[in-house]
Amino acid sequence: MASKTKTRKYVYFFGDGKADGNESMKNLLGGKGANLAEMAGHPKLRLPVPPGFTLTTEVCTWYYDNKKTYPGQVKTDVEEALSRMEKITGKKFGDPVNPLLVSVRSGARRLAQPERNQGYSI
Repeated sequence: MASKTKTRKYVYFFGDGKADGNESMKNLLGGKGANLAEMAGHPKLRLPVPPGFTLTTEVCTWYYDNKKTYPGQVKTDVEEALSRMEKITGKKFGDPVNPLLVSVRSGARRLAQPERNQGYSI
């Protein structure tokens, strides 16, 4: 029987009334990412948060620990998250006629070394 390797999750999506994370995940998602997830996915809040995703603080740590490279699955995971955003909004990233506009924000773990422990919310 083959053993299953657990793949670490580096991209957390939020939008359309759902979120992969929540406010208790500030060390992993950074303060902004955790709060966006909470606002987007909390059933009692029902806030109209535009869709987006957060790259975890572990991506930043990996980047500095591995010669400024990213974990292999991050590119695919980001492409999938962008695709979900496009589907929800009806817009296309890079489209000159109906562009999906994004904002990139950095955040960090509590009591963190800023450059090594940032998360990015898109």
